[in-house]
Amino acid sequence: MKLSKKIVTVGSAVLAAAILTACSSTSKDTGESSSSKSTTVSLWVDTANVDQYKPLVASFEKANPDIKVKMTQSPNGSANAKTDVAKDPSKAADVFKAPNDQLGAMAEAGYINPLSPDATTWVKDNDIELAATAVSWKGKLYAYPQDEQAQVLFYNKTKLTADDVKDWATLTSKGVVGTDFTNAYNWYPAFLSNGTYLFGKDGETLDGTNANTPAGVEVMKWFAAQKANPGVKQSGTALLADFESGKTTAVIDGPWDAVNIKKFLGDNMGVATYPTVDFGSGSKQLQAFTGVGTLAINSKAKNQKAATTLAQYLTNEESQLALFKANGAVPVSKKAQADSTVSADPTTQAVIKQVTYSTVMPKMPEMANFWTDSAPLIDNAYEGKTAPADYQSALDKFVTNISKESK
Repeated sequence: MKLSKKIVTVGSAVLAAAILTACSSTSKDTGESSSSKSTTVSLWVDTANVDQYKPLVASFEKANPDIKVKMTQSPNGSANAKTDVAKDPSKAADVFKAPNDQLGAMAEAGYINPLSPDATTWVKDNDIELAATAVSWKGKLYAYPQDEQAQVLFYNKTKLTADDVKDWATLTSKGVVGTDFTNAYNWYPAFLSNGTYLFGKDGETLDGTNANTPAGVEVMKWFAAQKANPGVKQSGTALLADFESGKTTAVIDGPWDAVNIKKFLGDNMGVATYPTVDFGSGSKQLQAFTGVGTLAINSKAKNQKAATTLAQYLTNEESQLALFKANGAVPVSKKAQADSTVSADPTTQAVIKQVTYSTVMPKMPEMANFWTDSAPLIDNAYEGKTAPADYQSALDKFVTNISKESK
């Protein structure tokens, strides 16, 4: 999965301060401890976030003295959770960070089990509806939601106004947008913006992708037109460097880069939801992919109750707020989203608003094929490598390929 996990490390000092008041929850809030005897639960988190989890783990162990936590770095990052667990589920962590679009494949492979009825009720009561939807597969929930991500638009307020960034045509006539057309996470949602579906309306229908329609062809034409648009720059890996140097005046990026952008723009950092776009048949709100970071429980965990206790604790309101204060992770807890520190943060509010415009990444096992095939589909249209006469056949091939059941 290509969802970025570039959360900026702010440091454990900030988180530790937040924990003093935030994580006073007892085992009553997070579930009863696993047994009267001490047990150890292993936990995988991303390398950049290890220090930020340390005070959370310490608070958990204080609240649950009969459960010890062995925390280590994810072998290849949470974006590769499915691959790492698949190598040997019995050796994988009992609880691990994973993006929601991998849950379907892991559920089908038996790496994770459905949450219990009580846990399901807890998630639905604690978190926003979208978060519960993001972790559901075939009618059951398979992980604990922890945070949400959607890319937004950052802009330099000395060059662009809030009105300038509301529409793509205006934005790219008055400024230069930096982006990366080789990344399907950035740009496949353009097809969704123009009314097509990815694996159906429910995101769980194998033959439900209809990008190979006139609406999809319009988007391909639009991608090709951006190559000649002087207000669009293919920045790629130089996204932030181009923005800082002034080569671009706006970038499509995620909340994980907000701290870095703030460092060089300061009070001139503007942030907004995506603009509207006309692909050829009227103005449409440009969508993003919504991703939900989760904590999943290994079906091979020896003590499922202890693992569940830990996962629930690390995704409760207090823990989500602590991680937000430490690294800007956008909470999905209903109460956390209403917290004054969250409502006062412009980047977080832009993400929360963008999520309402966007599509939750499907959890189909075939998403692996999707990521492989969608990137060249988009980039080849942008670069002019696919001729206009071949747009339909390219879309037909794409839809056929991702609609084949994964073995």
